[in-house]
Amino acid sequence: MSRIGRKPVVVPANVKVAIADSTIQVEGPKGKLSYAHRPEVGVTFDEAKKEVLVVRRDDERLSRALHGLTRSLVANMVEGVATGYTKKLEIVGVGYQAQLKKANTVALQVGYANQIVLEAPAGVSVAVPDATHITVTGADKQAVGQFAAEIRRVRPPEPYKGKGIRYEGEAVRRKAGKAFGSK
Repeated sequence: MSRIGRKPVVVPANVKVAIADSTIQVEGPKGKLSYAHRPEVGVTFDEAKKEVLVVRRDDERLSRALHGLTRSLVANMVEGVATGYTKKLEIVGVGYQAQLKKANTVALQVGYANQIVLEAPAGVSVAVPDATHITVTGADKQAVGQFAAEIRRVRPPEPYKGKGIRYEGEAVRRKAGKAFGSK
């Protein structure tokens, strides 16, 4: 039995959960999310205990795989609408910088001839506290992580000088370049 799938998802007081057919909708102070789960698993909401339970219909391989996955997705939805998710990126390099063009549109100058302009998807907001830091926030964990990855993909950190866009706290493995004058 899935250890993750068996654990109930505790719902905070400020979050509302509605289940209709195979769709679960979660609404909280940070936003509203919905997920259509597969028929191999069932999702129930216990109003008295304020918790969501995920059960599987049978012990088939696919059902077992979807059991823990569905529980994790529901838990991420509940946490997302209650507290939200944040990814922080930092830009390293001489002359490399970011600026906010308009609401949720970030322009990157990272060594190319042109500025790279990226627009955040719906439900994701972008902030640029200073020229070398970017903060991506939102209720949907997948959307926040995907947009942060798209920003990082513009100029990933390179191993020789460490220049590029990286996640805050990410360790970049450095290489020693060519050794000159070693005879």
